Amino acid sequence: MRASLDTNVIIHLYRAGIQSVLFDIFDEGVFIYEQIRNVELDHHGKDVLEKVDADIAAGKIEIYSDQKLKEQAVYKIFKNNVNENRNLYGTGDLGEVYAISLAQTLGAYSIVTDDTKQGGPYMSLLQFEDDIMPFTFADLLILRYLMGISNENQTVKDFDAVNIASELNWTFRSQLSKFIRRFFKEPYREEDVMWIRKLEKDHGVMVKSKLKRLSKLV
Repeated sequence: MRASLDTNVIIHLYRAGIQSVLFDIFDEGVFIYEQIRNVELDHHGKDVLEKVDADIAAGKIEIYSDQKLKEQAVYKIFKNNVNENRNLYGTGDLGEVYAISLAQTLGAYSIVTDDTKQGGPYMSLLQFEDDIMPFTFADLLILRYLMGISNENQTVKDFDAVNIASELNWTFRSQLSKFIRRFFKEPYREEDVMWIRKLEKDHGVMVKSKLKRLSKLV
């Protein structure tokens, strides 16, 4: 999978020092629009810029500039997507608009954002007939666990690290419940059900059993 990143999730993961989860999950690439790096992160995440830039220099994160989009002959498509998404989400948070627009333009399958408010990108994308799957940092930690990359204790420990570092006031129990509802109990989209079944098959795991073990910790 590959993913486009919103500003908030970059800040949250890098502050806690667990940004490696991005590269564990999205082995086909992680990218951001240049204005997220140059404006949004500069305004809201100066404390993580050095680490983000190191991963950009190492090729772990790919920056898309207007020039690069023009070279790939998709700049006009990107600008149209930005304008449409501004109408949908407003101009209060351009980071999410850029992240969604870039994912749509490049054909990415995922966007990672911690904006889960009603009307925001996460909840809206779950209800749209769209090819893009939204994930929060908590979703990524759960997916990493389901893929066998981490165990139950590490998953909860890393969640707590992000929660404390960014003062999110989230609870792991509620995030795990949301994950289970999304993929099993009250799925918004049939695509999500098919996706989790494919993950189960590809990694040879019993997802429900693993989720039960994780639930016992919280």
